[in-house]
Amino acid sequence: MECLKTVYVVQTICLVILSAAFSSSSYSQTRFPIGTCSEPANSEVELTLSHRFQAFNPKPTSRTDVYDKHIVSPKSVNILDRKKKFYIHALEDQTTRVYTLYDFIPIATIHHSFNESNQHLFNEGDLQGFDFPKEIRQVNHFHGKPVESCFSHNGKFLWVTYYRRSFDKNAVSPSAVCIIDTDTDQIVRVMPTAPLPKMISCSPDSKTIAITNWGDNSVTLINTSSSNPADFSYIKTIVIDRKPANKFNQSEVNRDSNCDNCLRGTVFSPEGKYLFVAKMGGNGIAVIDLATNNYVGTVTGLKSNIRHIICNNEELYWSTNKGGYIQKIRLSDLQYYIEHDGLNTPLTAIQTVDVGEGVRTIVLDPTSKYIFAAANNDSKVIVVRASDLSVVASCSVDSYPVGMDISEDGHWLITTSQERENGGGRCVCVFNVRYNQ
Repeated sequence: MECLKTVYVVQTICLVILSAAFSSSSYSQTRFPIGTCSEPANSEVELTLSHRFQAFNPKPTSRTDVYDKHIVSPKSVNILDRKKKFYIHALEDQTTRVYTLYDFIPIATIHHSFNESNQHLFNEGDLQGFDFPKEIRQVNHFHGKPVESCFSHNGKFLWVTYYRRSFDKNAVSPSAVCIIDTDTDQIVRVMPTAPLPKMISCSPDSKTIAITNWGDNSVTLINTSSSNPADFSYIKTIVIDRKPANKFNQSEVNRDSNCDNCLRGTVFSPEGKYLFVAKMGGNGIAVIDLATNNYVGTVTGLKSNIRHIICNNEELYWSTNKGGYIQKIRLSDLQYYIEHDGLNTPLTAIQTVDVGEGVRTIVLDPTSKYIFAAANNDSKVIVVRASDLSVVASCSVDSYPVGMDISEDGHWLITTSQERENGGGRCVCVFNVRYNQ
């Protein structure tokens, strides 16, 4: 497909002031045509927009620009290579849309809706310790807004967090996480969580799931050592610093900013010794010792407003939303810092690169040579060489990119663009990735 060197802006609407995610800037809404490619040309990595699934144009001109009414504020994406498909979590449509990888055909729609017909998905014993308003008599009758997800058991199960239950307008009551069987693409269990869970991560051995509760300053650990979802059980909910005051019941508030520590990015260390959790509203990365399941302190000295964390066997990487940075540290240096009383002093052995304000999700290619970043405010995908944190390419993407995943062969990168008050979003972009090294 020939790259389009000139960006065709289909729609630009008035600039707006946006305060979400602690950033205050002006943005314009933009759309880009199939065939848009990265710059500079002939870089060591090149991206070409090959497919799009969107809910804003029912009569597209390209056969690979597909209208899909379910793509309403898509939040995140997960590629399951071994089953040749991927999952799109549409926050405001309250559905998960399933597409085939490579030929990009929709094959399933998972509705996050619970009523008298599917109460078998819940275990009433799970509700112990989760307090709901007394006026809500049927707490397991609700619609869920899917946020983030992760696979467990070698891709057999997909775990999806719900921003809130539909009866809980301020996201102060317990929410939930669902478990999807990826063979059938059916929900097989729903478990309650603390208020406003966002990030979720699976341990390297698939025996533990960590759910990070943005609105509760807590992380819930679930035992998944069994292969039967009915046997999954709670281990512990770990408070990070303090429990926030529940002060939002009387009036409508923006819980994206009223979240105290605003815990977000979550990742297990490769050997499963530590769990690292980003304090997006605080300063640093919280460390949980998984031998004792206790919070042991916070890594400080980092850029503030950390949103996403990823790692390979050698290094830990994180994105900072407001400042627009990617930073990294060697895991061996970080472990030494943690275990030799370094948590009492700011960390210094950090590398940093500026990739543009509003950087959200980051992913590594399969070789760990490159980092791909969703620059939300600039409506771009940024490609960074991991070894020296040099920016090598960028590609325009429909506003406003937030979620991202890459295929196991590294040749398909999929982004989600979420809506804002001025519109935008409502699309999923698929990029073909070429490596020239």
